[in-house]
Amino acid sequence: MGEKQPNSTILTSTASSGAMRLRRRMVQNYLVIWVDGNIDENIEDCRNTLAQLRAAVSEVNMCTTPEGCIEFLNEMDDGKAFVISSGALGQSLVSDIHGMPKVDAIYIFCGNKAHHEPWAKDWPKIRGVFTSIKSICESLKEVAHECDHDSIPMSFVPKQTVTEGATGSDPKNLDQLPPTYMYSVIFKDIILEIDDDDDEKSMNTLVKFCQQQDIPAAQINELKHKYHQKSPVWWYTREMFLYGMLNRGLRSLDMEAMVKLGFFIRSLHRQLEQLHQEQSAKFKKSFTVYRGQGMSKEDFQNLLDSKGGLLSFNNFLSTSMEPKVGMKFVERSMRRNEDIVGVIFIMTVDQSKISTSNTPFALIDEHSAIRSEQEILFTMHTVFRVVEINQTVKDKRPWEVHLAITDDNDQQLSALTNRIKEEIGGTGWYRMGTLMLRVGHFDPAEELYNELLEIASTDTERAIIYHQLGWLKDQQGKYPEAAKFYEKSLEIKRNTIQEDDPSLAATYANIGGVYKNMGENSKALPLQEKANKIMEISLPPNHPNLASSYNNIGTVYQNMGEYSKALPLLEKALKIREISLPPNHPSLATSNNNIGQLYQNMGEYSKALPLLEKALKIWEISLPANHPDLATSYNNIGLAYKSMGKYQKALEFYEKSLRIRETSLPPNHPDLETSYNSIGLAYNSMGEYAKALEF
Repeated sequence: MGEKQPNSTILTSTASSGAMRLRRRMVQNYLVIWVDGNIDENIEDCRNTLAQLRAAVSEVNMCTTPEGCIEFLNEMDDGKAFVISSGALGQSLVSDIHGMPKVDAIYIFCGNKAHHEPWAKDWPKIRGVFTSIKSICESLKEVAHECDHDSIPMSFVPKQTVTEGATGSDPKNLDQLPPTYMYSVIFKDIILEIDDDDDEKSMNTLVKFCQQQDIPAAQINELKHKYHQKSPVWWYTREMFLYGMLNRGLRSLDMEAMVKLGFFIRSLHRQLEQLHQEQSAKFKKSFTVYRGQGMSKEDFQNLLDSKGGLLSFNNFLSTSMEPKVGMKFVERSMRRNEDIVGVIFIMTVDQSKISTSNTPFALIDEHSAIRSEQEILFTMHTVFRVVEINQTVKDKRPWEVHLAITDDNDQQLSALTNRIKEEIGGTGWYRMGTLMLRVGHFDPAEELYNELLEIASTDTERAIIYHQLGWLKDQQGKYPEAAKFYEKSLEIKRNTIQEDDPSLAATYANIGGVYKNMGENSKALPLQEKANKIMEISLPPNHPNLASSYNNIGTVYQNMGEYSKALPLLEKALKIREISLPPNHPSLATSNNNIGQLYQNMGEYSKALPLLEKALKIWEISLPANHPDLATSYNNIGLAYKSMGKYQKALEFYEKSLRIRETSLPPNHPDLETSYNSIGLAYNSMGEYAKALEF
């Protein structure tokens, strides 16, 4: 695996079986599935019902069979489903889906209420038996609001990762931050530094995005035409799509949605800063706020494991100084879903413990769109120490979790985050583009770079953008396009700087990487060596970019089958990285992976597998869950198991790899071909020839 280097110049689903629409990514925390054998959009009554449902919850999916509904639910990666079933299909369907945690609420929609009520009472998730779609829509709005409240993205950092006063560095205990936390913190830094006050342009971009996601037109028009009449706090607390879209975007690291909402995030943060300054006299003494909510069993277990550690709320955090307000939320959540654990957070806030410029908070009662009782809103990524966790009296009562506000400034905790921040160079939107490339979100990055190219006013800016577009096309597997963009960047640079200028090294290296990916190693090698020569002169011997250069030359030799030349270079790269980078940096995973692959090519599987597994462990800690590099890692481990004759084990890893590649790469990417071929060969080795042929 070769490595792309950013430009060194820095500027100041388908569900079948009766499912009637294609499933796409969710931009909110929930969706509706309407299941009825008589659904027919040619009938006016059906169209009216659908319009009312979409006005309540924008994403409505229709199925004509229970099998279609179950298939759809199984394909949902995350989020909650509200299922509306006809009476005829209900009794059978409910028994099949009631135990699924992602099913949050069920409605029976029928013409004979008395006939279905007796059996419906046996199932806690059924919200009722209804003869009117209007009543269902009213309930859906309430349930969606509760779901949004409970879906606030959180990151948990266990105690052993944040041992205070630790000297030295134990690699096992450093930087085990969830990748979504780390990259969303960097996103927040970038979005707050962007000085872009063109709200009209930003609003038009958001409106277009929302229309593509089937957000109700009435909500979009209200936001567009009345945005400046109300404050950001008012819009955030308004019961509409904004809150849920932001929650979902931060929870799943959806860079496209996050960037579209960037201007709103910036405005809301700034309003909290202003309100905090105005109210600062009220917060001189330590005080307590409360938040009640439901948590999934998995998240609650993560919370239990974090006692003594840290908890970050990654969205804006709504709390109340009134305990009863928090209790109302938790009781509603516990009634709604038996799979939910009720939690009441009791939060001690001492503003002397934090930097209020980074973590502003304010009373928002006078600014909120809904009537609230002493509501205090905190900015994104407010961090608390988990002090105590107790269950109150009986099993059915909520858990009490005592938190104390703190700054996210622990040296061990922030080492990897700070390192990645440094590597995502530049300023403003250029920096945002690099972040998108780092997390593997290529389509929104391409849209951003094309916009930047239109307004670029200097050759320096254009050279940077062409370089980054080359990196992007390389990641997409579009190698000839990548080479053209890199060549454009190189041509501009050569007109303004010397041939041995250090900033040319990254471009030579990346063009070499493209040729290597195309199998043209004889073209790749001289370019990588040219880049390496510049770097050896201009960089200190333990610089991470020099490690990347040795790694890139090593992988070319590996492709050429010259393993005795490749191994010393790959080991040299690893040695530099172990000295210069935090122990869970993704580049260390790359080095371990490449040496593991080399041993695999040499048939030394007992040496290869531990290195490949070490690489996977680091990538799982440092990359988002759908990053293409993780897919590569799973595929390589699968190959090692196949080579050892462990075909079933190999198949497990190949299928994990394929799932990521199908969601993160273009449909014609060469790596997808690799995945299909690997799975086919595994089935062939197992004697399952029909399955092998299919792949």
